[in-house]
Amino acid sequence: MVVNSSRVENYPSQAAPFGWNELTANAAATMEIHRVCLPPSRTTMQKLRHHLAEIFFPDDPLHKFKNQTWVRKLVLGLQYFFPIFQWVHNYNFHLFKSDVVSGLTIASLAIPQGISYAKLANLPPIIGLYSSFVPPLIYSVLGSSRHLAVGPVSIASLVMGTMLSGAVSSAKEPTLYLKLAFTATFFAGVFQASLGFLRLGFLIDFLSKATLVGFMAGAAIIVSLQQLKGLLGITHFTGKMQLMPVLSSVFHHKDEWSWHTIVIGVAFLLLLLTTRQISMRKPKLFWISAITPLASVVLSTVLVFCIQSKVHDIHMIGHLPEGLNPSSANMLFFSGFHLALAVKTGIITGILSLTEGIAVGRTFAALKNYQVDGNKEMMAIGIMNMAGSCSSCYVTTGSFSRSAVNYNAGAQTVMSNIIMAAVVLVTLLFLMPLFRYTPDLILAAIIITAVIGLIDYRAAYRLWKVDKLDFVACLCSFLGVLFISVPIGLAIAVGISIFKILLNVTRPNIVALGNIPGTQTYQNLSRYKQAVTIPSFLILSIEAPIYFANSTYLHERVLRWIREEEERVASNNTSNLKCVILDMTAVTAIDTSGIDMISELRKTLEQRSLKLVLTNPVGSVMETLHQADILESFGIEGLYLTAEEAIADISSSWKAQP
Repeated sequence: MVVNSSRVENYPSQAAPFGWNELTANAAATMEIHRVCLPPSRTTMQKLRHHLAEIFFPDDPLHKFKNQTWVRKLVLGLQYFFPIFQWVHNYNFHLFKSDVVSGLTIASLAIPQGISYAKLANLPPIIGLYSSFVPPLIYSVLGSSRHLAVGPVSIASLVMGTMLSGAVSSAKEPTLYLKLAFTATFFAGVFQASLGFLRLGFLIDFLSKATLVGFMAGAAIIVSLQQLKGLLGITHFTGKMQLMPVLSSVFHHKDEWSWHTIVIGVAFLLLLLTTRQISMRKPKLFWISAITPLASVVLSTVLVFCIQSKVHDIHMIGHLPEGLNPSSANMLFFSGFHLALAVKTGIITGILSLTEGIAVGRTFAALKNYQVDGNKEMMAIGIMNMAGSCSSCYVTTGSFSRSAVNYNAGAQTVMSNIIMAAVVLVTLLFLMPLFRYTPDLILAAIIITAVIGLIDYRAAYRLWKVDKLDFVACLCSFLGVLFISVPIGLAIAVGISIFKILLNVTRPNIVALGNIPGTQTYQNLSRYKQAVTIPSFLILSIEAPIYFANSTYLHERVLRWIREEEERVASNNTSNLKCVILDMTAVTAIDTSGIDMISELRKTLEQRSLKLVLTNPVGSVMETLHQADILESFGIEGLYLTAEEAIADISSSWKAQP
């Protein structure tokens, strides 16, 4: 927060008691004045290596290889790149039983969700099942999370469908649309794997929690409204994803509404929502909401099969091809008119799926007290999407709903993903004809039930209470998705997050400090009522690095603090201001612009007969100041370890002057 423009005398502080200078002068006689030391000398290469290690390898991934034999290093390397080898040698029948139960449970959820989410992406339903077979197998070998259940997710499906449909119609040009989807998936995988390999995962942190809360809530509402097409039985429906066109399309096609579809769809939707609430209130009954989607698909399919000869206005999935994933490598393209769209779609869906997958993996890892390597997860998710793009799959990642079911079902390892993939394989080989009479309405009901949990109003309320700017970012993201478009809503969210970062960097906090009587502690005058100002001294704490982006602001803000202090002194008839102390404890870095600002500020204060003193600069700042050769200009009384020592020593020197 930027310090407001109120004057210092308005703060709940008081001047130091009479005789303070005498007390500090006497204290200086007994206090040891410590010298501010430079950090140990290092070569440029050593500094560069240290900085790169802190940026790209904060977790020190090679620490396990230290002091190991070559054979042991080879084993550790194999386990590092293929985490499956970390647990497979200790795998036993007891773990297998738990994983089988978990795998069967998430398969019952993955099959209907896979079909539903493929429809959400405007892809053939079979693509959703393909995407629930190959990617989980690859993740089982490369992934480090024990509980992450891999498959299609609603947000990535929505964004892909929205972005691709804006340029190509899935109904008029289905082959081109499929090519775009597979190519976008390939580029999503390349982008994800590159982030992990280059250890650039911090880039996805620009999608803050606040922006994601608003984005997901807006997307959930849009997705739910889009499902009115299936729940109402509308044949002609808008392909737009904004609130007003969707609602307009619903009411402009009232003549297409089917009361058979509405009755059956609403009944199954209520069933799904009810079982979801039961599982949320009683987590031990998680299996109820897990099996309900598949049970609903079976029941609705049987029902439609029985009445389809009498009722002809219920839309059905129709024929789905049997067999394993066909190769789609020949459908990828790397040139042409639509390449830019495929790349853009891949990057955006890749970022969203990475954010969700890593967040879900870390959430359940924290519950079981083990670590998930974010960069390895990025590579695993990226490689599985690259492989998936060549095997008729679209973007996949870790699903929160399926992972929660997997965790509650007692999954012990990623073997549960292999079990799930095996069930999907059996479905692809033998059970596809059974889905012919599955109605679209049940897919719509499943999607609504899945995405409604993305509307986290409690999180939005917490944002309002804690940080109003975060709430604004959340609200703008939400409204941008609803009224403009999903990609633009996401761009607005990222833009506001970056603006917040820039605001904090360019307008850092500066506070005036005072002494807590009876101690050597100096704290914010506006925060601690018992803190007192020190006669003739103004102590300012800069709580941010000093860069080119904020150096001008800091210079102007310090001068304003000095002016306000001089006005306070004049109005109270107290000791004139003689010294300004800059507490550098929180200044973690300084660049050449910051050094110039410090030097210019010192010269400006000298012209006004004021002394500038620096206290407690951190090692890197001290080293930079030393290399810039400006410490000599401050003299002996220009640099101290603490504000207490500075005040005592300078007050003593003033007393010694004739």
